[in-house]
Amino acid sequence: MNTYGYVRVSTKEQNEDRQMIAMRNFGIANSSIILDKQSGKDFERPGYQRLIQKLKTGDTLVIKSIDRLGRDYEEILEQWRLLTREKQVDIVVLDMPLLDTRQGRDLTGALIADILLQLLSYVAQTEREFNRQRQTEGIAAAKAKGIHLGRKFKERGENYESVMAAWRRGEISGRAAARELGVAHGTFQRWCRE
Repeated sequence: MNTYGYVRVSTKEQNEDRQMIAMRNFGIANSSIILDKQSGKDFERPGYQRLIQKLKTGDTLVIKSIDRLGRDYEEILEQWRLLTREKQVDIVVLDMPLLDTRQGRDLTGALIADILLQLLSYVAQTEREFNRQRQTEGIAAAKAKGIHLGRKFKERGENYESVMAAWRRGEISGRAAARELGVAHGTFQRWCRE
């Protein structure tokens, strides 16, 4: 029987140290910790898929919190069922001791864990939806204020007007004009349409 830790952060820029420390404090060796740097919107993550292949009956999976497993309500419940019932793996959620399937294996313990799991999975998905809504509202508010989001516009340079005039007269090609201005051909084409 092996114990594995699963650590997930949503982006490559995010730091997983807090979760890694929790895994080590639980006594899990680095070689038994699986890390994904990917969104929790679904379970198509390389590390998680490797973990599923490794887990055998009687093993234990440790996660810091339920949202590290995933953020989609239905999929969290499905994965929990797959792990605990089909694979017969124990799960320990460090931030929620009631979600420790190693204890309370009787009917009441299972009922409490299932109710709590459903509640926490719902909260994880709701938070994901709220984040999306807040992001959409923030983008709309910024656009209403005239704030440009995304990459900064490329400066057109001092010789922009003379290069454009030469291009309009047919003296140079669009690609040559783009090279002269130090921009990609697509950027030059966009400038021509503006």
